Parts: sequence; C-alpha cells; structure tokens
Amino acid sequence: MSTKNYSATAEVAHVRTRRTWLHRMWLGLKKAPLTAWFGLIVILGYLFCMIFADLIAPHGEAEVFAIPYAPWSEEHRLGTDHLGRDILSRLIFGARNTVGIALLTTLLSFAIGGGLGLVAAINRSWLDQILSRFVDILLAIPSLIFALMLLAVFGSSVLNLIIIIAVLDSTRVFRLTRAVALNVVVMDYVEAARLRGEKLGWIMRREILPNIMPPLVAEFGLRFSFVFLTIAALSFLGLGIQPPTADWGTMVRELSTFINYLNYDLRLGLLAFIPGSAIALLTVAVNFVVDWFLHQTSGLRDEH
Repeated sequence: MSTKNYSATAEVAHVRTRRTWLHRMWLGLKKAPLTAWFGLIVILGYLFCMIFADLIAPHGEAEVFAIPYAPWSEEHRLGTDHLGRDILSRLIFGARNTVGIALLTTLLSFAIGGGLGLVAAINRSWLDQILSRFVDILLAIPSLIFALMLLAVFGSSVLNLIIIIAVLDSTRVFRLTRAVALNVVVMDYVEAARLRGEKLGWIMRREILPNIMPPLVAEFGLRFSFVFLTIAALSFLGLGIQPPTADWGTMVRELSTFINYLNYDLRLGLLAFIPGSAIALLTVAVNFVVDWFLHQTSGLRDEH
C-alpha cells in the first residue's frame, strides 16, 4: 500500500472514531437515566441564573435594607441577612460569581494542563522530563494549603484566585492528558501525519485531541466540581471572593451563626443551610452527568 493511500485510510479511521463517540453520546442522551436528566436540568438551571442574574434577582447584589433579619415576605422571599441584604438576590448573584469563576478557572486549567500534556506526550525529550518533574513537585504540596499561602502573599483578588487555582489544578489535567495522549501518539494515523510533514500544532489539534476527548470531558466535570468546592472553601475561610461580592462560600460563613437560632426560630435556623445546599446540589448534579458520560464512553451496555 502506498504512503498516500495509507495516510488516507488512517485519516478516515480516526474521523470515524470521533464520530462514533459523538453519535453514541447523542443516542445515549435519549436513553439517559433519571439521574442524568436530573443533573442536566440542575446544571441548566444554574447556568440560567448565572447568565440572567441581573434580570431575575429581585434586588441588587449589595443593596442594603433598613431591617436586618427581616422575615420572609413578598419583598424578601428568603428574608434579609445580618446587614439587611436580600438573601435570595445574593443567592442568585452568588450563582453567577461562584459558578462563573469556577468555570473560568477550570477552562484555564485545561488550557494550561491540556496543552502542556499534549506537548509532553508528543515531544518525548528533555521537555517532557522537565514538565513531568515540575508537576510532581506541585502535586506533592497540598493544593488547598498552597493556595492559601499564595493568596495571602499576592492578595485575594478574583484574578489572583483564578490564576492560582488554575495553575495548581492544571497539574492533574497535565497528568491525565499526557497519560491518554501517550496511547494515541503511537497510532498509525499519527505516524502517517508526521511522515506527511504536518506541524506539531496540526497533529495535536486534528489527530490526537479528538481521540482523547471522552476522558478529558469527563475529567472536566470532575475538575469543575473540585475547583467549585475549593473556591467555596477559600471564600468560607475569608481568602476567596471578597465582600460585597456575593459568593456561596462567604454566605455559608455569614449565615452559619443562624444555626444557633434553630431551636428558637426555625426560619432563621434554616437560612444557614440554603447556600450550602446550593453548593451540594450542583456538585451532585455534575457528578450524575459525569457518571452517565463515563458509562456512555466506556463501551459498556446495560443488560435488559
């Protein structure tokens, strides 16, 4: 077989691989279990709140009213907090801030870790060794403690928060991307592309990346959950998103004192669980979708 025909055959094979898992995902969506549909509906609901927060929030994000601890009413559906801010409004704006920042951070971590992981897998030389050893050093340090230290040094701005968490989280993405890409770079169609004289960027974009997308998409969901929880934890500790910006982690800290009123005023006591429940609900929903996606891309089939 000539090199030209061999290259064409290899190209068709890997294009079919791309279409196979996409087609399987589309068919699987129609037969998705209730847990997957529940997760998708919850995620879409959070995205709606994140995008249209200014339109659906009844009051401003940092608007202060005269009566703190106001009871539930037509004006304040969930009452007001200790400063007189509308809790429902801050909960909606918190979806935009917490989820939006977590999404941007995860995208940046995949851009850094995924790109370097692909380069390391293709260029098996000193560059691979340097990147791998540097990642091993970062992985040896507890990420939350390291993030706390860096935020204390550089400040707790939103930009610093995104960059620091993205760089630390990109180490996990790097290791996964490199591991799955190593199984693809030895395939015939990648070697054929090299023989044709294709550039490194073209090989990464057209030959390798489409064939490692399923594990990366699943990892994106898992990493988003970890980043989301990390940002909430840092805000709870006072080094994440800073007031008066609404954030669910900060709201958990501010409303946690209301637990003391649980025996005296059930309304005030339940307020402490609202932002925490919003965090837990999104985390569970993302994991439901990720579990379904992994099942679809694993090639397993349910027995009926």
